[in-house]
Amino acid sequence: QLQLVESGGGLVQPGGSLRLSCGAPGFTLDYYAIGWFRQAQGKERAGVSCISRNSNSTKYADSVKGRFTISRDSAKNTVYLQMNSLKPEDTAVYYCAAEWRPGDRYSCSYDGMDYWGKGTLVTVSS
Repeated sequence: QLQLVESGGGLVQPGGSLRLSCGAPGFTLDYYAIGWFRQAQGKERAGVSCISRNSNSTKYADSVKGRFTISRDSAKNTVYLQMNSLKPEDTAVYYCAAEWRPGDRYSCSYDGMDYWGKGTLVTVSS
């Protein structure tokens, strides 16, 4: 069973940057669309960004457009979420998730994801 591992979270000041990584030791991510979701304390888990299997398509939540960038490196078997201009409201546990669909389709929805990582905490605070 695919196991996803997130890394790169931490404490950063407002306006700062972090890069999150999502890997799958022993498995290839090439067959899956990958999404990043986040859950702030007391709130529901929400989608942040997704990328299709072949990187032809990406999606972003309105709240992160222009600040976050999702990408994938097949050679490193890793999907990244570059987060710039971070705000306190970006504070959350960030989860990586994988979705398999025929072709290059993907839903980028919470219910559509087949596998989840355990999350990495991002705290934006001065």
